[in-house]
Amino acid sequence: MNYAKIEPMSIVDGDGCRVSLFVSGCDIHCKGCFNSVAWDFNYGKKFTEIELNELITLCNKPYISGISILGGEPCSLNNQVEILKIIKKIKQACPGKNVWLFTGYVYEKDLLEGQSQNINGLTSSLLEMVDILVDGPFILEQRDLNLKFRGSTNQRLLTREERQRLKNDI
Repeated sequence: MNYAKIEPMSIVDGDGCRVSLFVSGCDIHCKGCFNSVAWDFNYGKKFTEIELNELITLCNKPYISGISILGGEPCSLNNQVEILKIIKKIKQACPGKNVWLFTGYVYEKDLLEGQSQNINGLTSSLLEMVDILVDGPFILEQRDLNLKFRGSTNQRLLTREERQRLKNDI
């Protein structure tokens, strides 16, 4: 997996001061995307153990609330194996830090078991470790600059409990 950028301190990608990892590769291609340069899966640099160790060091700073993983598209089938490894390592090495994951996919439509982006339960395993899922494509016509941590009104901030309720309702 390639990544576009590691932001060591961000206050716009979730609650508190956070580390943000922007992965490369997206096949959604939202009109007006703020990071369209990262649509190419080959963009940026190869994510290695060096970057993983850097993320762990950054996340373990006392003023960091957690990590946010954005894109590109973290839930692309091309990125999920590596994203799951990263989240597992962060959760293990950085107790008490939370994980936010931003995706252009819609939880019920694309990410539940049996849907297009969830093959062999990999996505389910990944999402079990995510504290807050920000889902939905950016829709330029629904852009709202007053929203916290989202770009358009269709996007949702879903806790584990909210995701479980949605799953149960299906």
